[in-house]
Amino acid sequence: MKSFVNGVMVLLLACLCNVSLVQAQSLPDFTVLVEQNVPAIVHVSTTRTLEDSDAEQQQNLEEFLRYFYGESAPDLELPPPPEEDLESGASGSGFIFSEDGYIVTNHHVVDGADTITITLNDQSEFDATLVGSDANSDLALLKIDATGLPVVKMGSSAKLKVGEWVLAIGSPFGLQYSVAAGIISYMGRSLPTEGRNYVSYIQTDVAINPGHSGGPLLNLAGEVVGINSQIFTNSGGSIGLSFAIPVDVASNVIAQLQDHGSVERGWLGVGYEDVSPSLAEAFNLDTPHGALINRVIEGSPAETAGLRAGDIVVAVDGQRIRTSADLPYFVGLLLPETVISMDLIRNGEEQTLALTLGTLESPELAVVPEEILPNRIGLSVRALEPEEKTFLAINQGVMVVAALGAAAEAGIQEGDVIITLDNVEIGTVDELNRVVQELPANKAIPILVARGEAQTFFTLRIVE
Repeated sequence: MKSFVNGVMVLLLACLCNVSLVQAQSLPDFTVLVEQNVPAIVHVSTTRTLEDSDAEQQQNLEEFLRYFYGESAPDLELPPPPEEDLESGASGSGFIFSEDGYIVTNHHVVDGADTITITLNDQSEFDATLVGSDANSDLALLKIDATGLPVVKMGSSAKLKVGEWVLAIGSPFGLQYSVAAGIISYMGRSLPTEGRNYVSYIQTDVAINPGHSGGPLLNLAGEVVGINSQIFTNSGGSIGLSFAIPVDVASNVIAQLQDHGSVERGWLGVGYEDVSPSLAEAFNLDTPHGALINRVIEGSPAETAGLRAGDIVVAVDGQRIRTSADLPYFVGLLLPETVISMDLIRNGEEQTLALTLGTLESPELAVVPEEILPNRIGLSVRALEPEEKTFLAINQGVMVVAALGAAAEAGIQEGDVIITLDNVEIGTVDELNRVVQELPANKAIPILVARGEAQTFFTLRIVE
């Protein structure tokens, strides 16, 4: 009996060893990948020459004293400030993608730099020239005077999958050539950024830290699939939320920077937002998807093609639009004058429009005075003056002076401009009141408002 038990134990131990061996064999070996790519990774450091403000401060103080003391103001005996002050600037990472010295990094790493220094893996240093930089994609192209350099292999981000292994190499906190590994956590992440967002980010759990910016995100084939750009953190260090620019976006930007020193993108001339569950109900969609158009700029390619506020774009040139972040991403990959096919849902019906992209523009909006006029759903509104429409860059709408009841619960605020209600264009106060009286109860109703520089759909529900 004892020998039988021993035999079973040996068998179990052998099985466990085999399982552990299989598990170990299934984990990736990053050593070869690192050895092949580290020589092409660079450290980027910058300096900025800042004008010293002490002289201006001294002049202001002298004027302040003269205001109170007149001619009897005391003399200031302050040391003369230096004419300029050379300060250390940003530090980050980058990678060489051509043997003749072209290097990719982030725009924010070199933005405003007076000098840019590149340190290679062998510790040799080069002064770099900024070929071009693009704030919208947070990418910059540098050039050093060297040839025969090691390079990375550019891959594609189109086929990346959540759960796939990836590797980052960079200089976090100045610690050059640090390696970190993880997996892709999400594809197509939209992030709140200044200006227009033409990037649909790759989210990973790789331990990215300050200084990794501009370095490559590599797949197991050793190909660059992204450029590390941002982290989300409460502490200043990694908490497992890092974001990379897809290499498909980067390749497009890099090619334009290399050829022209600047980037051109296709322009629709629309405002857009995600389709929330309540908006999906209001627009009679089975599930929330697509990019909901909440504004069409006058004279834009979108207006020329017949696009309207309330249209839901679900595909561009066959590329599915899952969320609103996908729309600028796909359009931003295309050049002006490109003709695209746009699939959309309008009033519950599928349609296809042909649209010729224009060049990016940015009209400015304004905020204007108010006056009270009440109506049924808790809105107090007034008509817009002609000059206000010009300031707001809209042709229609009424100004919200106060919002109570159902309007307030929907999120409508004082200063909003009502553009459409239940997909009916609102041009006057009377038109608004007429539509309000016909609204059904206990049903999600879309209401389009202009707020500041944006136009946004809200859902209104009258409970009776």
